[in-house]
Amino acid sequence: MLRHLPQMPVDENVLVGFNTVDDAAVYKLNAETALVQTVDFFTPIVDDPYWYGQVAAANALSDIWAMGGRPLIALNIVCFPCSLDLAILGEILRGGAEKVLEAGALLLGGHTVQDNEPKYGLAVTGIVNPDIVWSNVGAVPGDRLILTKPLGTGVISTAVKKEKAAAQHIQAMVESMATLNKLAAETAAAFSVHACTDITGFGFLGHLNEMATGSRVSAKIFTGRLPLLPGAYEYAKQGYLPGGLMANLHFVEERLEIAPSVDPVLVELAADPQTSGGLLFAVSADQAEPLLQALQGQGIPAAIVGEFCEQGAKTLFLEG
Repeated sequence: MLRHLPQMPVDENVLVGFNTVDDAAVYKLNAETALVQTVDFFTPIVDDPYWYGQVAAANALSDIWAMGGRPLIALNIVCFPCSLDLAILGEILRGGAEKVLEAGALLLGGHTVQDNEPKYGLAVTGIVNPDIVWSNVGAVPGDRLILTKPLGTGVISTAVKKEKAAAQHIQAMVESMATLNKLAAETAAAFSVHACTDITGFGFLGHLNEMATGSRVSAKIFTGRLPLLPGAYEYAKQGYLPGGLMANLHFVEERLEIAPSVDPVLVELAADPQTSGGLLFAVSADQAEPLLQALQGQGIPAAIVGEFCEQGAKTLFLEG
């Protein structure tokens, strides 16, 4: 799709744009301030309209924190069918508005169009110091990988659609998706972050592949350390795999080397498409444990899940 775009003019103030597959765009205003701009929306991931609004808003806001920024203002993006009760829309917007307020940002309006299927999200503007912008490139050999949320939203959502998911597993998934990445980003800001991204639709493997490829390194993943949502492993083992998971695996398969000892179910969960997933940090080895302790001390279920190494024949090496 991008190949059909007109040639963009060179502007030295564009700090992050089309040059990387990043979470948001960053434009330098002056020596102290750069704008961070993102947009994201999707169809309902949960049945409850209020929680849908919460999750969609948290997902959109996450891109600002993934760049090391702070969200300032947000605009609603709404597609809604006339056949549905407007009270449903009201609950979606209420959920989103409360999440924007929790993020410390202001909701200033938006745009609504009629559509056959509901869609909701946000366009978000934030700010960041141009000297400390996080990007998904910049990792170096020896860096450790820290993931801040458990995986498995795609698998559990598929089990929900098949009416096979337990209520406690659904609730844990929804609460995880609705949790802002604000605290994780603010905690990591006290450390030297070499690269960062948030884990969403391309799954852990897809987003890590982008980070490693852009940084010209390879990554070792310790699959036994990957944090998982309650029930995710069991549902994946039973075959409740979303189509996006298989597409993600297919995309990285030529860049992937899997040790014989690795549990195939964990490989699948590493490719599971996430909705409003966690942040993935690349930090030096000496800062990894202190950052992990700081995150866990804030109640964030973070884990050190891998490390970067010199670029090899494969980009991603999965170990047990």
